[in-house]
Amino acid sequence: MVQLAEQNALAIGAGHSFILFLGEGFYPLNVLNGIKMIPEVCRIFCATANPCEVVVAETEQGRGILGVIDGFLPQGIEAEEDIVWRKGFLRMIGYKA
Repeated sequence: MVQLAEQNALAIGAGHSFILFLGEGFYPLNVLNGIKMIPEVCRIFCATANPCEVVVAETEQGRGILGVIDGFLPQGIEAEEDIVWRKGFLRMIGYKA
């Protein structure tokens, strides 16, 4: 995981940024609030298990992250049973009470 984060950080090449990859069985939602509480963290662009792309801009001063494209095009709108499943899942992993 460390090597994957290092490779991606070097490819992005933007200062004052970090990448965190979680192993199997960890969900981004489980650690998101803890990361938000770190005073040096100004913005979180993405917390996902989906494939994503980082949008980077470069000027004479350097490079910066503009945003992240997360996942794929929507496949539809949540139906009532989808909402029930999602909320149950979030409660199961301890994200929602």
